[in-house]
Amino acid sequence: MKYCIDALSLTRLLTLLATFALILAASPPVPADKSQVNKWFSDNVKPLADRKAELDPALVAAEEGATVVKVRADGSGDFKTVTEAINSVPTGNTKRVVIWIGGGVYKEKLKIERTKPFVTLYGSPNNMPNLTFDGDANKFGTVYSATLTVESDYFTAANLIIVNSSPRPDGKRKGAQALAARLMGTKAAVYNCKFIGFQDTLCDDDGLHLYKDCFIQGTVDFIFGKGTSLYLNSQLDVVGDGGLAVITAHSREEESDPSGYSFVHGSITGTGGKNTYLGRAWMARSRTVFAYTTMADIINPEGWNDMKHPGFDSTVLFGEYKCSGPGSEPSGRVKYSKQLSDVEVKPFVSLGFLQSDKWLLPPPNPEA
Repeated sequence: MKYCIDALSLTRLLTLLATFALILAASPPVPADKSQVNKWFSDNVKPLADRKAELDPALVAAEEGATVVKVRADGSGDFKTVTEAINSVPTGNTKRVVIWIGGGVYKEKLKIERTKPFVTLYGSPNNMPNLTFDGDANKFGTVYSATLTVESDYFTAANLIIVNSSPRPDGKRKGAQALAARLMGTKAAVYNCKFIGFQDTLCDDDGLHLYKDCFIQGTVDFIFGKGTSLYLNSQLDVVGDGGLAVITAHSREEESDPSGYSFVHGSITGTGGKNTYLGRAWMARSRTVFAYTTMADIINPEGWNDMKHPGFDSTVLFGEYKCSGPGSEPSGRVKYSKQLSDVEVKPFVSLGFLQSDKWLLPPPNPEA
């Protein structure tokens, strides 16, 4: 089959590739030694004071005008609910609003609208708040079922437990998919958060996203969407029961689309026997890479699944690089997956994948 591309599309693709190459050239790769990752991160993600000239001007202005509001369920803060705190952020917001959330359980369905950028949800690392709701696809529709939906740009989260408490799908109940979170905006950073659910736990929907030191639990497609996302030092926990389990379902459709999921220096843990796939071909050009990842003995030897779409085999990118553990054995992998070379993996083990020099800041610490 022959593919045609018009001159405008070709120009756009070449421009995208050239820009990507320049970004990567200036971005040192994640070190192979996991013990060096935190130092590498702090060396390459400097605080605001050191980077005002290079960061997005709107972000600099927002951070310099930051305010903190406190949520405490006992009423001793500025607000009793997270919803009230989010509602207090003005439409067209231009200043960073840090919503500090005290420990406890907050049963709320939360949404940060697109018109409210520069919002941070922060919990104490020693007393992480639990944001929970029981929405599911039957009640709201799959992508609208999330406990936390973030439509806005420049979102930050730190030290949160985000849960969808809906029952585990049993294969009989319709509309059992239930999201813990959906991130739709771009330039989002998530630090030390836990996402708990079963099917479709995290809709990593669209935009540039960093997840660092996170824990994500689920069963089927529990990380899905079309995000351009780097997961650093994060644990993916499969709650298997012997049936099919799938970690990722990336939805890239166009060759010119730079999106993809990259998991670096993380771990895959869980239960359920050798019935877990690293990813499936949800769309024709799904793109997912695991690098330096420790894999438990729950991964199906084939590793990846085209879900009976053999036509996708030549267009998906399912890659692995220097992974370890009993689930990483390459000999049984499907032919359309790749054990990546040093050159091939480079774009996926760099902060340049996220264009981070324009927006990424260190984890927030309003308690300092």
